[in-house]
Amino acid sequence: MKKLLSVLMVIAMVATSCLALTSCGKTEESANADIKVGFIFLHDENSTYDKNFMDAARAAQEALNLTDDQVIFKTNIPEGNECYEAAADLADQGCSIVFADSFGHEPYLLKAAKEFPEVQFCHATGTTAHTEKLANFHNAFASIYEGRYLAGIAAGMKLNEMIEAGEFSAEEAKIGYVGAYTYAEVISGYTSFFLGARSVCPTATMQVQFTGSWYDEALEKEAATKLINNGCKLISQHADSMGAPTACENANIPNVSYNGSTQTACPNTFIVSSRIDWTPYYKFVIESVINGTEIPYDWCEGLEAGSVTLTDVNEAVAAKGTKEAIEEAKAKLQKGEISVFDTANFTVEGKKLDSYLADVDTDEAYTPDTEVIENGIFVESVKRSAPYFDLKIDGIELLNSMF
Repeated sequence: MKKLLSVLMVIAMVATSCLALTSCGKTEESANADIKVGFIFLHDENSTYDKNFMDAARAAQEALNLTDDQVIFKTNIPEGNECYEAAADLADQGCSIVFADSFGHEPYLLKAAKEFPEVQFCHATGTTAHTEKLANFHNAFASIYEGRYLAGIAAGMKLNEMIEAGEFSAEEAKIGYVGAYTYAEVISGYTSFFLGARSVCPTATMQVQFTGSWYDEALEKEAATKLINNGCKLISQHADSMGAPTACENANIPNVSYNGSTQTACPNTFIVSSRIDWTPYYKFVIESVINGTEIPYDWCEGLEAGSVTLTDVNEAVAAKGTKEAIEEAKAKLQKGEISVFDTANFTVEGKKLDSYLADVDTDEAYTPDTEVIENGIFVESVKRSAPYFDLKIDGIELLNSMF
């Protein structure tokens, strides 16, 4: 009898343990199963910008074991009321979270957030969440200026290599940059890239040509070609097509791309590329909704969190020692030993800045409202996630802007 009771007790213990394990697994699976996530993209996978977001969405889906039925993509959604309609449709389809990826989507996503308070709406590159203060509306960015700075070091080293080879003089070390718009986001990007290049090639200058479009392959190629014809020795860009890299490959001009490697298409000119990896943010938000934890109005992470990354260096084109120089500077950035926007490293109209009011709490007049220089550093993406660096520093010439 005692033996039988012992056997029964063992069976009961095993059954209880199995039940607990099954329950734990089921709880996690059922929680994940209740989640449906919608994504709104300005373009499709032909845009390097949107493809970067799409790749991150798929990575987050895989990491969180979400099925294809739980993830809905809406592509080629313009920065107009179509965005609101897409967001409303995703909410009607049962999405608990809706992400949108383009600056101009923001007012339309905000409209949807006000209509569907039970859904979390998260917008990349936007500026108004911290002033709107809706519990279900959020902005996110990453400290991509750090990645741009590191990519700029690769550019500066390439310029030095070409100078040493006698291809041109140090005074002719001119960089060309194709920018989409004169937004702070673009200004912050090309300025940090330039400062990275100047940190190793102090004679470098830059010309910037704007296209007035995030994605126009013909205009981007034309802009890059103009810069090359102007004597620019290396080209980079903040625009979303293969236009600029293709122009560089055709002209055999070194190129630092953005949002992903172009090495396959441009093996003779591609050096490196920086990008924001949105996977950590997507995972953070989805897990926050699953766990019922707070999502901040503004979210911004960088190198340490893996939200800012660089591709592998193309050793066939890059200057010798480029990879090591990037790693050394990356370590210093992470330790706080150097800062991208250290005011000791640039001037504005010949003067160093010790104070600057930036437009952080954006209004229709873009009124400067917030002090952003602290201890000699322009503190980018601290007062809100989206960039607000909008200074025209010395050494950079804008070919077709309103400055």
